[in-house]
Amino acid sequence: MTADVLSALRAKVRAVAHPAAEACVCGTDTSVLADRPDGAVVRHAGTVAKAHAADTDPGELAARMAVAAHPRLDGVLLPPLRPGAADSHGRPVTFWPYGSPVDRDDPDAAPWEAAATLLARLHLTPQSELPPGIPPMRGPAKAARAIARLHAAGPHPAAAPVLRAWAVLPAWARDEAPMPYARTLCHGDLHLGQLVRTRDGDWLLIDIDDLGLGEPAWDLARPAAWFACGLLPPDEWARFLTTYQKAGGPAVPADSDPWPALDVPARALTVQTAALAIAKSLAAERPLDEVETSVIDACGRMATHPPELAGEYAT
Repeated sequence: MTADVLSALRAKVRAVAHPAAEACVCGTDTSVLADRPDGAVVRHAGTVAKAHAADTDPGELAARMAVAAHPRLDGVLLPPLRPGAADSHGRPVTFWPYGSPVDRDDPDAAPWEAAATLLARLHLTPQSELPPGIPPMRGPAKAARAIARLHAAGPHPAAAPVLRAWAVLPAWARDEAPMPYARTLCHGDLHLGQLVRTRDGDWLLIDIDDLGLGEPAWDLARPAAWFACGLLPPDEWARFLTTYQKAGGPAVPADSDPWPALDVPARALTVQTAALAIAKSLAAERPLDEVETSVIDACGRMATHPPELAGEYAT
């Protein structure tokens, strides 16, 4: 994000936070919560403004915002403060109430049960009750974009096993074919950073940029991948998976092996994570850390063992 974009975003969020005042009257600083190539997020008092990526499709963003504002998703998705997007330097800007994020310094308090319950409720939302025009979930597209970023970053000795693991995935997981099952409302980029707690103490899902209809197992894939790579303790994975199953989530069977459904999405998320790790290490001219190396090692193992393709997942 350029300084001009951030400056304009700060001005916009202050104006929305104080619509009846000519200037800020609360004495609160405007803080930058995120500043990435695909978007920036700033906060002023209880209002958050997000500048989405410049190539965001306006129609798809409007459809996703309509879902977030829909009464059927009350208590699941954080609703926007305004129904539409503003414009700032050619980027769509949306406004949201502030919620407290997950405390990264207290892993024992990670809300795995809340995340699983919210996902199950999201996945169980009948399509017939949703607004029309909901676009596809963008999980596979994000994975493909990570691979493109790896290629653009330049050569790296750790890239080969990542690319081999990518090559053995089915076409739909590489965003080269339609998803075989695309009738479920999905978040598209689920991790604990996508939850906030409201003033009432309730957890809600945030970040609708990848929301859409797709394969619900993709929303479980990141914690599944972390568990498979040894980065998420078994008890935390069990808490998350069991809660999702008990809540009736449709992504995995309630009483049998979940991995035939999870295997391909978990592999794709592992490859995505590894590709981004290498690209970021090259950009920063630093060596890979221990966690990044463990994910890349997992790609090496994946490349020699084909995914558990069964039924519709073999497309």
